[in-house]
Amino acid sequence: MDTDTATVSPETLRAEMVAKVRKVGYAELSEVERVLLDTPRHEFVPEADLAVAYDPWQAVITHRFEDGRSLSCASAPWLVAAMLDQLHVQPGNRILEIGAGTGYNACLLAQLTGRADLVTTIDIDPDVTAKAAQALTATGYGDVHVVTGDGGLGYPDHAPYDRMIATVSPWDIPAQWWHQLAPGGRLVAPLRWRGQGRSVAFTYTDGRLVSDSLHLCGFVYLVGDGEGELSGAITADELVTLHWDRDQPVDLDALRGVLDQPRVTAWSGTTIGRNESHDGLWLRLTVTDPRVCRIKVHADVPPEVCDPVRGWWRMALVDGDTLVYLTARRLESDDEVRWELGAIGHGPAADELTEYLCDEIRSWAPERNQHTPSLIVYPADTPDSELAGPAIDKTHSRFVLTYDPAG
Repeated sequence: MDTDTATVSPETLRAEMVAKVRKVGYAELSEVERVLLDTPRHEFVPEADLAVAYDPWQAVITHRFEDGRSLSCASAPWLVAAMLDQLHVQPGNRILEIGAGTGYNACLLAQLTGRADLVTTIDIDPDVTAKAAQALTATGYGDVHVVTGDGGLGYPDHAPYDRMIATVSPWDIPAQWWHQLAPGGRLVAPLRWRGQGRSVAFTYTDGRLVSDSLHLCGFVYLVGDGEGELSGAITADELVTLHWDRDQPVDLDALRGVLDQPRVTAWSGTTIGRNESHDGLWLRLTVTDPRVCRIKVHADVPPEVCDPVRGWWRMALVDGDTLVYLTARRLESDDEVRWELGAIGHGPAADELTEYLCDEIRSWAPERNQHTPSLIVYPADTPDSELAGPAIDKTHSRFVLTYDPAG
């Protein structure tokens, strides 16, 4: 039973938070568990109630753009723990954090490396950095270097860095980050490709960034890094939008009004339980199909108009003037509730594309999420002959995803 937060100490709430995070597989490293237990998160989010500050699953938004979008926040504790596990800080590591947030993560990093002056955190918003610096000083970590500047440029004054971590989401890995990361160093960044986002942990090896773990996540975008992901409305009321990468041949004019065309629905026969994820399907398709993108549907859109799977991340496929997206229907039997995955399509090739997506679901289903691809990132000028497979081309780099053929 959860503790009554009205009468309990922050220390007790913090211990409960860490226990819950560890129960789902994060804060696996003992040093990450230790710093989470030792750090007063509530002092970095003073406007939040203690219950909110120590909710393992909830981010605390601290700044917003004028249109209401999140500008800065304290990430949910489970995600903080997951990314610190990925970063694997060693004592004495020199660290750069892109995205200062509340200063909470920089405080954790300072404890992990053992010296606050080895940590630099940078943010483009002076109000964010001022408050982060204030919180770090108040908690005894005022020696952290808090810099106001463009995180996309890194911070060369303290380079090279043994560890770099981005707590804002870039569409690409800026060239300056490559130059400032020490050989053998680790970079953790919540990257975006084909409409979905993953926190990816890399080691810088032989001039390449080679991943060893990926976590599904969503983050505030890196300011000034929006040129690579494109978006546009496909309905007259602008409540349904499509999001795709600039290297994908999406013709928005051909798709406007596509949802007014007859609906084709196909079911895969593959089901998932209430707590089972289907995000591995999307990740798998980003390796094999360049047509994969994301559809965003406003809550006011009725299901008879557009009825994708629940959640923020909704996979779609676009082929010319045809749109197909992932859907699900509730099935009940013997007091058990499961969801069958399927596809809904509109446009001339809807029959073919919905069956294709159902075939992909069935191919993915037997081993589900047992296998994760490796993401290798090469500099943008790397020739095709030196790549491990087909590339997703970015501005500063080339992304190549591969599955181990043995596994």
